[in-house]
Amino acid sequence: MANKTLFSSIKSILPRANAHNEAGGAAYRFTPKHALAQLAATGCFNGTYYARAENQLDELRALIDQVDDDVFLAKLAVYARERAFMKDMPAALLVVLSTRDTELMHRVFDRVIDNGRVLRTAFQMIRSGQFGRNSLSSSLQRAFQRWLNEASVGRLLSASIGNDPSLRDVLRMARPTPRDNARRALFGWLTDKEIDKWAPATADDLPGDVQALTAYRQAESAEAQALIAGDLQVRWDLLADAALGPLVWKAIARQMGPQALRMNLNTLLRHEVFQNGRGVDRGMVDYVAGRIADADEIRRSRQFPYQYLAAYVNAAAEVPQQIKAALHDAAEIACGNVPELPGPVVIGLDTSGSMSMPVTGHRGRGATSRMRCVDVAALFAAAILRRNPDSVVIPFDTRAYDVRVDPSDSILSLSERLAQHGGGGTDCSIPLREANTRYRNRWFTGAVLVSDNQSWIYRNSPWAFGRQGASGVMDEWQTFVADQRKLLPQAQTAGGGPKLVCIDIQPYGTTQAPERSDILNVGGFSDAVFGVVSAFLSDDANRFVAEVESVEL
Repeated sequence: MANKTLFSSIKSILPRANAHNEAGGAAYRFTPKHALAQLAATGCFNGTYYARAENQLDELRALIDQVDDDVFLAKLAVYARERAFMKDMPAALLVVLSTRDTELMHRVFDRVIDNGRVLRTAFQMIRSGQFGRNSLSSSLQRAFQRWLNEASVGRLLSASIGNDPSLRDVLRMARPTPRDNARRALFGWLTDKEIDKWAPATADDLPGDVQALTAYRQAESAEAQALIAGDLQVRWDLLADAALGPLVWKAIARQMGPQALRMNLNTLLRHEVFQNGRGVDRGMVDYVAGRIADADEIRRSRQFPYQYLAAYVNAAAEVPQQIKAALHDAAEIACGNVPELPGPVVIGLDTSGSMSMPVTGHRGRGATSRMRCVDVAALFAAAILRRNPDSVVIPFDTRAYDVRVDPSDSILSLSERLAQHGGGGTDCSIPLREANTRYRNRWFTGAVLVSDNQSWIYRNSPWAFGRQGASGVMDEWQTFVADQRKLLPQAQTAGGGPKLVCIDIQPYGTTQAPERSDILNVGGFSDAVFGVVSAFLSDDANRFVAEVESVEL
């Protein structure tokens, strides 16, 4: 007989690993489109555990050179902004697109540049020269001019928040022609020009909100400021630098939306919004807690529990407990926005050392997020478990951690407990091996691994391969599929069978399981990920790249 190792059935042949990941382990290289999508959905141009910020920029440029599909670049820029909620990556893709297809750039400009912060980011990238130009081309200048002329007064005022570059820098380079005296006066005010240089516009041509904002900044008493702030319809940031004490800050807090309140609890604490002369200001605490946990607002805005975990993690110890409880309540309501899966799954939660990195990378002292990769992964696991309580969560590094969890526990408490385990090396095959041994008699729809995909250990051996040169994950996955088909033979029908989903929350270019009919790789940490995962487990053919390509331009 011929060698059965060499000439086994084609169905049992495992794909040989064709790359090494950043940790040196066996891995599979993404296609250029998939790798670019992964980077766009997770990259923040900041240092990660295995790479410097400069590496991300180099990788982005290299991948863009390999993707000769400008329509895909345009759709990816929109996807990264509208669904993955990224800021820097979509701006970078738009700047690149301006050098390759100006018509496409104009078509997606307003969807990518949907606020002043992203406008200034794109301007900063252009001025840096990192993408082949250091000034506005005529086409880009027209796009910037259109945005500046069509933006509402509130949007322009919001865009004026921040420096280096400032909106003043953008206006001076874009040089938009004002459409009327009101816009001419506004541009003059935003660029700090003397009033006589606004001619034929005058100070009387300034929009009402700008005149009120000027009066607010010139007010000499807290009472006068608070009275003006109560009627102003501008972003709270524009009022903060001139606020004359707690009374004004309380008026500002009542102008904030629920998301701004959630994101600025420590700022409100610092400015004594929750205090009065007799101690706790119960009225303000009730107001803020009620706004944060407004069920209708949470459902309408489709907030994902991630935002509430971030607020909870960053909240100072002195923030009133009632407000922290509101964050718990809000996260519970937000879980209703997470789709229910078609059946129980094995949830592999990577708690290895590299997962201790800030999820958005190192940004320098004082600017780095306290949200770690493991916090996000634990929240993903907890949210899946909450909506699919028959599932099993397995935290792991180089071994599995036995965690007793109650799916009905608070979602934030559950994720906090799950994130406390591990800290060692990484073996992404562990959850599947546990399923193949400890849970081998239980039926699962499939498995979901939440990780940075930097597995480098298999069966306690560093840099080891699985059978036939495959990764350890693929070795264990083949056993998992065979065992599950014994439990549910009808799963062998077309389109059925268990499925593996690898959720990657860092911008690396490899995976532990290559794309195929039963395996999905998806990147990002926004709620868009859940829709892709749910559709895939429900036998929808949509995949990560296909999800990007489904964007309508």
